Amino acid sequence: MSDTEFQQWSKLLEDRTGIQVAPHQRAFLQTQIASRMRELDCADYRDYLSQVIDGLQGIVEWSVLVDRLVVKETSFFRHRPSIEYVRRLVQSRIDNQSLNGSFDIWSVGCATGEEPYTLAMVTNDCFELGALEPYFGVTATDISMPSLQKARLGLYPARRAELATQQERARYFTTVGNNLQVVDKIRDRVCFTHGNVLEINKMPAVPMDVIFCQNLLIYFRRWRRREILNLLVERLKPNGVLVVGLGEITDWNHPKLKRVGGDEIQAYMRIAAGNARG
Repeated sequence: MSDTEFQQWSKLLEDRTGIQVAPHQRAFLQTQIASRMRELDCADYRDYLSQVIDGLQGIVEWSVLVDRLVVKETSFFRHRPSIEYVRRLVQSRIDNQSLNGSFDIWSVGCATGEEPYTLAMVTNDCFELGALEPYFGVTATDISMPSLQKARLGLYPARRAELATQQERARYFTTVGNNLQVVDKIRDRVCFTHGNVLEINKMPAVPMDVIFCQNLLIYFRRWRRREILNLLVERLKPNGVLVVGLGEITDWNHPKLKRVGGDEIQAYMRIAAGNARG
């Protein structure tokens, strides 16, 4: 892959997904593209680029390729402090009888589904503890169609649940051969749908109690991170919470938010209109 071809592919990826490819990631980009080219018996990067950007077939091919370029392996309960903060938030709303309709969560950049299922599990814990009907839902979005297909199956290698406690594994998984299957009552609470964070304004404007956006912003330029977060703020309910990866953005604040949750997590609560100060 020549310097010019690397620049062309990098620009295409950033234009379509917002993800910036650093020079040290050139080998990864080249390896993934070359692997797909071998499958198609295509020997020239420029010819393959033409296939990716040309017409309906190009849309299909891009869907295949982008899955290899952007999907990273994740796990259940990946960042326990952030997950436990959501648990405490749900529990406090139940204890204070301040639930206002459905408790709605959005997992942004959900990959193969471990994160939204985890969020559904801890939320379900709270509703069952309070002997309440599980009136909650998790919306999970990702740019990768193949990843969403895997997520909907809810079937994972056992290693993906290594961070779950023994009780969590017993409550929310069944064993299928060498794999673990997420139980139906949790799968039924998660809606997986295609979504590109560069097109948030095209997504339904459903107010959320929690927006969970971890391990995603690090792939974007700093100005784009701020742009994405500013748009996410507008999707929060009053007193809704935005959770991002710790340290993923350090130079951002918003007049409608206040930092919450302590030093182990990076979370912001939307200030209710009655509590805002001039």
